[in-house]
Amino acid sequence: MTDPRPVAVVTNLDDPTADLVIAELRDRGAPVVRFDSGDFPATLTCSALIGGDAEQWRGSVRIPTRTTELGAVRSLYYRRPSGFAFPHLGPQDARFAAAQARYGLGGVLVSLPDCLYVNHPHRIGDAEYKPAGLAAASACGFTVPPTLITNRPDDAHTFIKRHGPVIFKPISVPLYLIDGKAQTVPVTTVEADEIDDSIAGTMHLFQARVDKVADVRVTVMGSRVFAVRIDSGLLDWRADYSTHAYTPVVPPTDVERAIFAYLRHFGLVFGAFDFALAASGEWTFIECNPSGQWAWLEPPTGLPMTATLADLLEQGTHGT
Repeated sequence: MTDPRPVAVVTNLDDPTADLVIAELRDRGAPVVRFDSGDFPATLTCSALIGGDAEQWRGSVRIPTRTTELGAVRSLYYRRPSGFAFPHLGPQDARFAAAQARYGLGGVLVSLPDCLYVNHPHRIGDAEYKPAGLAAASACGFTVPPTLITNRPDDAHTFIKRHGPVIFKPISVPLYLIDGKAQTVPVTTVEADEIDDSIAGTMHLFQARVDKVADVRVTVMGSRVFAVRIDSGLLDWRADYSTHAYTPVVPPTDVERAIFAYLRHFGLVFGAFDFALAASGEWTFIECNPSGQWAWLEPPTGLPMTATLADLLEQGTHGT
């Protein structure tokens, strides 16, 4: 008998990766409800009750096409919802309303009973801190390149002199628009003579550049591991996807063991890991994105990633 409980997918309207997973689930006959928490309160409403004879949250989330009972959600795929917006309010009232929405609607959505989160929003938030990720990676047994996070120009200068060549990369990448177009901060090599007092303005991340022959993206979905070698010849392979050659590979046993230790540390069931691969065969940890992209790797490799994620969501907590 088909499980009537829906899979909830929380993401923005323009999310091709979520589209693939939803299509796979629907082809299997699994009920799916998709909504963007950023649509609250314009086209999304929520009402929830706890206490008395309600030991867990009871209520529903309603969008124009569907009402979803909170206690009926078997799994929640938390992707990339847009932020709360209240354009009809003044700045102070909008901030107040957004806080109520975040801790009210958001608080209900992270407290669903018997629900598998891929991933839980709180666990995503924890894992998105690069310093925490690097500390966990080191503790779990990964090789981690020397890394400095600082706003002290003298310390940055000394680090580059000692560990050069060194790269600079952003610690976080919020939305930054120029002429209406989203901008990115590329990973770049930095020299000691480029360091000046502007470093003092905020925190910066400097890291010893790894002498690599290729990169590896490892995507973990539940207990399944998909590792793909990326040959690009670039310092940052994200700069030009047209240069890529993809090859499925098998991680070394110690790397795979560390991967699952890292996921357990943060309470994640999904993770997109990036490694630098040396000529010696050593894998160096770069980062893990708890909401990373993966779908572009499936067509050139034939790896069954969409089906695997759909399996995870369809099984819910019964598959863990």
